[in-house]
Amino acid sequence: MSVATVVTGLGVAAPNGLGAAAYWSAVRRGDSGIGPITRFDARRYPGSLAGEITDFRARDHLSSKMITQTDRTTQFALAATDWALSDAAVEPASRQEFDMGVVTAACAGGFDFGFRELEKMWGKGPEYVSAYQSIAWFYAVHTGQIAIRHGMRGPSGVLVGEHAGGLDAIGQARRQIRKGTGLIVTGGMGGALSSWGWVAQWSGGRLSVVADVSRAYLPFDASASGYVPGEGGAILILENAETARDRAAPRIHGEIAGYASTFDPRPGTGREPGLRGAIELALADAGLTAADIDVVFADAAGSPPTRSPRCSGRVEFLSPHRRP
Repeated sequence: MSVATVVTGLGVAAPNGLGAAAYWSAVRRGDSGIGPITRFDARRYPGSLAGEITDFRARDHLSSKMITQTDRTTQFALAATDWALSDAAVEPASRQEFDMGVVTAACAGGFDFGFRELEKMWGKGPEYVSAYQSIAWFYAVHTGQIAIRHGMRGPSGVLVGEHAGGLDAIGQARRQIRKGTGLIVTGGMGGALSSWGWVAQWSGGRLSVVADVSRAYLPFDASASGYVPGEGGAILILENAETARDRAAPRIHGEIAGYASTFDPRPGTGREPGLRGAIELALADAGLTAADIDVVFADAAGSPPTRSPRCSGRVEFLSPHRRP
């Protein structure tokens, strides 16, 4: 019988809330976090709205040395990890270093850090480029920096999965728990709200250019006009359920009961999208049926109805869990 994998800690960095409690309160109030971009002048570009985190101050969470070495999104990941570990009442220094691992997801790595260093190279010369450019841009940097910061030397990794990256990371983290690792830090963190990152978003042709905050992002609506870029993400602490019980974890948020991933068929084949297969496989993995599911969170890309979004399917089931 496979060991149960439970969530004992949560850390969130989002445009509408820093920390799980603040984020959940904002969600319940209906605060979207979308607003005008402030980090660069967006007037020259189509679209000027984003989900920008405006109340995060890196110096409140990290040393000046760490701030110099890291991209903004890595700073989010490090802060969210601290919050998640605190929520789980886990002190990494008191645990075996090889019994803790890190699996995170990113879609672009340190995009903003890299852009700043490119400006230095072309504006001043290559000798002005930071030595940390060699690591800060890399999509695996969140995993590496979290592992170093907390002395976690167990099974680790990184996934690049765009929309579904965070779910894939959780699925991989569960595999490591099932193989015997006691604790895995996992989740996804991303963002690229610089002029360079904005052009990259714009070139994909799916960016909403509506200027009205209340109308710019309308997923599942006939008036949908595309997506609005954002930044942030969430970090979870996953543990073996027995380990969590034995150490008297203060709370168990839920169990990762089932996971599956699929890909859509090649466009033009007329074959059924892969999402149904992912749902069926995840249900089977969890030992559940559709009648057992209370809520579904669907991919909300905001694609206009005339478009057929190309995306892979990722499905996980997080079931309520009570401590024995």
